[in-house]
Amino acid sequence: MLLLHGFGDTPQTMHHVADALQGAGYTVRAPLLPGHGRTLADFRSTRAKEWINAAREAYAALTATFGPSPVVGLSMGGALGIVLAAETPTMPALALIAPYVSIPRRARIVARFHPLWEFVTPYFRSGGERSILDPAERAQALGYGVLTPRLLFELSRVVRRVQVSLPRVRVPTLVIHGRNDERIPPDAAAREYARLGAAEKELVWVNDGGHVLTVDYGRERVIGLVLEWLARHPAGAASKRPAAAR
Repeated sequence: MLLLHGFGDTPQTMHHVADALQGAGYTVRAPLLPGHGRTLADFRSTRAKEWINAAREAYAALTATFGPSPVVGLSMGGALGIVLAAETPTMPALALIAPYVSIPRRARIVARFHPLWEFVTPYFRSGGERSILDPAERAQALGYGVLTPRLLFELSRVVRRVQVSLPRVRVPTLVIHGRNDERIPPDAAAREYARLGAAEKELVWVNDGGHVLTVDYGRERVIGLVLEWLARHPAGAASKRPAAAR
């Protein structure tokens, strides 16, 4: 099982999910993406293609040992999971938690003109404090909390890749999204979910927590939904159930 964390974060945001999956008997891999969890200078120097290639390499290494494996992705990790699924029709299941599938208009402007913005503000706060509403979990977060205009541009490149990949996904896909998500508004999430090409897909809305649903209020339900989805789609099993939303 491959777990992919989000932009500017670390696998720490997936530790509750990982513990639950291991408890259910799954072998779990949660790689640290390039530039993440190190220094701001390291983060600033990384590019979208490095994050995508790291996810590919991690998945290839996992499947070489264990065969076709599911992917669980949070935020940008969900975006990377979509790219992998579009390239890997043998993936048994995909679970996306608040996937970063759209970029707000203001962020698009900063990304597009990032060389100019670098002169004005080389670093700016990411607003991550609104992504985790539980103060105890927020205090434990290891994310940088800041980014650069160039990094926002690189994130926009991941999103553009996702836009191409969404209709090509044929893997059974679960999407879990919060109604209070300040990163990806519910209307944007629903719009991109509709473009997902999987014949079997399900969108579940949750009312607790912010963007990082894996550590926030209501995470028990989120983790339960992921476990249920994976149990319904074991490796090698085919399913013909229709799309659904709830």
